[in-house]
Amino acid sequence: MKAISQDVLGGPDVLKMVEVDRPEPGPTEVLVRVEAAGVNPTDWKFRANGGMLRPPFVLGWDVSGVVEAVGLGQALYKPGDEVFGMLRYPQGHGAYAEYVTAPSRHFVRKPANIDHVQAAAIPLAGLTAYQALVDVAGLKGGQRVLIHAAAGGVGHLAVQIAKARGAYVIGTASAAKHDFLRGLGADELIDYRTEDFSEIVRDVDVVIDTIGGDYGPRSLRTMRKGGTIVSLTLSLFDPSVHTVAAELGIRSETMLVEPDQAALRAIAALVEAGRMRVEVAAVLPLAEAAKAHELGETSRTTGKIVLSVPR
Repeated sequence: MKAISQDVLGGPDVLKMVEVDRPEPGPTEVLVRVEAAGVNPTDWKFRANGGMLRPPFVLGWDVSGVVEAVGLGQALYKPGDEVFGMLRYPQGHGAYAEYVTAPSRHFVRKPANIDHVQAAAIPLAGLTAYQALVDVAGLKGGQRVLIHAAAGGVGHLAVQIAKARGAYVIGTASAAKHDFLRGLGADELIDYRTEDFSEIVRDVDVVIDTIGGDYGPRSLRTMRKGGTIVSLTLSLFDPSVHTVAAELGIRSETMLVEPDQAALRAIAALVEAGRMRVEVAAVLPLAEAAKAHELGETSRTTGKIVLSVPR
């Protein structure tokens, strides 16, 4: 099968199309014919720095496609079923390819009202947002939530999940993206280029920090005692946030996304009900993965970038 691989760490130019053996599903696994693969900021970070991965490797965690074959003991899906999901992060990478294998419970059925490109844009970002808001922060109706980079891949889905749970949503984003976010239900928006959110926002119950650096310490100034701040950027996290938060009576957590069938089913239900939509900024063929990374690293896109896998 064809896949996008890299032999060394570096810029987008290290991504090359290669021929590799098609994987076979093991017990309780499914083999999925990839129709589309989502591209996330974590992809270009691993491409450049490796992290826990060592070349050669095939990047990508977001998958939407069709079940091609099933392993021993797998009872959820049959060949021909349309599914989408997230490979185990970070160990289960490999979505930039024509086929992937993974445990069947890392997937759910693709909502009928979206195509594979839209579905592939959802899993990693959607699960990150859902797990941060629902599982970690325990967001409830009527609470106030501050979402940083609200127009980004995680951010714009977090806005919709929070609204679906009845929260009052405040987002930081450039002014050009405010109308887009209002269309998703955001109640209050701060232009980070011209305003200091920490001087404006108050009485926040939950903060979702997708940026890191000084955003964590500054966010604490906006929060109520008893609130929760969740950092999604471990590499850019300021450890002093934990200390200061504890002094203020605020809970501070960091997290990595995990495959989660129950959460993905909840997300799929929101999509099917028309309460969540994913913004796709660009679609490129698998062979142009390097261009997708170049585009993503500009940090100018709204929503997600997706690779299509032509036959």
